[in-house]
Amino acid sequence: MTLEQLRIFIEVAEREHVTAAAKALNVTQSTASAAISALEERHGIKLFHRVGRGISLTETGKIFLVEARNVLASAASAEAILDDLSGLRRGSLRVVASQTIAAYWLPSALVAFRQAFPHIGVVLEIGNTQQAAGHVRDGYSDLGIVEGYVDDPALAHWPIGEDRLQLVGSIPFQGTTIDSEWLQTAEWIMRESGSGTRSSLNHALRARGVNPDTLKEVLALPSNESVRTAVEAGAGVAALSSLVVAPSLAARALYAAPVDLGPRIFFGLRHKERYRSKAADAFLQILETQKKP
Repeated sequence: MTLEQLRIFIEVAEREHVTAAAKALNVTQSTASAAISALEERHGIKLFHRVGRGISLTETGKIFLVEARNVLASAASAEAILDDLSGLRRGSLRVVASQTIAAYWLPSALVAFRQAFPHIGVVLEIGNTQQAAGHVRDGYSDLGIVEGYVDDPALAHWPIGEDRLQLVGSIPFQGTTIDSEWLQTAEWIMRESGSGTRSSLNHALRARGVNPDTLKEVLALPSNESVRTAVEAGAGVAALSSLVVAPSLAARALYAAPVDLGPRIFFGLRHKERYRSKAADAFLQILETQKKP
């Protein structure tokens, strides 16, 4: 069997559609079908149920899918090692980051890395903290940078930067005392569960004796920008990164509350056992350089 057959099998298995898989891989439908047939005929098994015009994995196919993914992951690691031997003249850097970091904190570092290593391809994926940890754990990304604490024994986890959470609303907070009672009764616009921003806010609230599970949550939204826009429209208050709200504060579309929610730490994530690529090490060095005054 070949790596190409495995790639085709995985794509077909994940999409449960031969034509869609072939299109995604930029091969013909007949090539994709032939690859699946070759695997099945060589080993005398069926990887897919074919019912009408639909397909789905057999139990054998489900077991084989796990092994096929492992083989491709090992092949990718082998290629990464060889790329490193060329002295960062080719290769790739795969980073996954949570929304705030990807949109507001990372771009300058990515530009600096691209200028220093123009032949290294950079892939940036965006997800919340839990999704980013899963990417690194499963080997889809070399590095993760997230806003929330990650408790996963497979991952190394260390502070890599920080910003601050700011409590904001659409009208000034003049004369308002932001105590635990006020926080408990305010109408909140929140990020979704699993978000690092939400996790950081929950930690800050608990430190002030406020149970985040009993807040008056008006809306839960999937992005910083949607939360910011809802607050600007007067739907409630929110706690967002200072990086996210700075333009709105300057334009007086939002106002900051007189309360310190403390620093919010950004954490780097790496798999403890996977190969440490030179590209990832070089990128981390750029991040360290940018932290220095």
